[in-house]
Amino acid sequence: MVEELSENEPESTVVDISETLTNERLDRYLTTKLPNVSRASIQRLLRKGNILVNGKKAKPTQHPVAGQKVEISWPIPKEIKAKPEDLPLNILFEDDDLIVVNKAAGMPTHPSNGHDYGTLVNALLYHCAGSLSGIGGVIRPGIVHRLDMDTSGCLVAAKNDAAHLVLADQFKNREVDKIYHAIVVGHLEKDVGEIDAPIARHPTNRKMMSVQPDASRDARTSWRILERLNRCTLVEAKIHTGRTHQIRVHFKHIGFPLIGDIMYSPKATSQLGNYIDIKPKRQMLHAKQLTFIHPKTRETKSFTAPWPSDFEQTVNILRNNN
Repeated sequence: MVEELSENEPESTVVDISETLTNERLDRYLTTKLPNVSRASIQRLLRKGNILVNGKKAKPTQHPVAGQKVEISWPIPKEIKAKPEDLPLNILFEDDDLIVVNKAAGMPTHPSNGHDYGTLVNALLYHCAGSLSGIGGVIRPGIVHRLDMDTSGCLVAAKNDAAHLVLADQFKNREVDKIYHAIVVGHLEKDVGEIDAPIARHPTNRKMMSVQPDASRDARTSWRILERLNRCTLVEAKIHTGRTHQIRVHFKHIGFPLIGDIMYSPKATSQLGNYIDIKPKRQMLHAKQLTFIHPKTRETKSFTAPWPSDFEQTVNILRNNN
């Protein structure tokens, strides 16, 4: 039995163990009883002493015993509220309803744990003087979609709630064209192709995604080769769905991971360095073009973001060594 000790956000949770399981570790057992909590989170709470069994600090390797009472104390989440910051913005377009920027690599889209400042939201709050839609709340005002922190390129934000709702519907209904440029390790044989493979949360690492054939959420990426480089390929990819890390996961899945992607392909880039003097500091992925219907004028608007210097430099190194 699992019992919450608070009516709102629980400060602690009690799990009553009803059976003795000599072949089961406590951390694994608690993961089955608390399906919305990852095993890594359970282990972290165990290390910090936030999990007690019959009032004593628990160990991850101990076994559940019938009649024991497990109490889990949840750390109080840090309250995050985005504040305006005078940060540089590369603005591609702006009017009373929206703003389109070329987001820099290394800039998080919005605040999160560990990234309270220096995000795109902080910069937009300063630039727009508070004129952003409130639908995203105090953490993500104006944010209709997002890019990974180390992905550069086109991103649109809404400056009022009416624009936000219209843009959000377009993203939801897959009416927005999203074109990316990426540099992948290896030479793709065909000039064009499509990857149709469902993506879901990685079964053991909750920060990662992976292709899982039985996943309920489809994911589709079409691509074409722009240029064959030294041991690498410059590709243009269009995502027809908007899954987390979609391009990174899909190209790894077919055996052509992105250069510099230390999360999904750390060995691929290091091995490439044995042949070419190249040390990218992030995944070589750039949101090149974004096309949507303007929420007020109903005009088709298309915006293109030039490559950032590190992306262009990487292409030139690979091109000159070809």
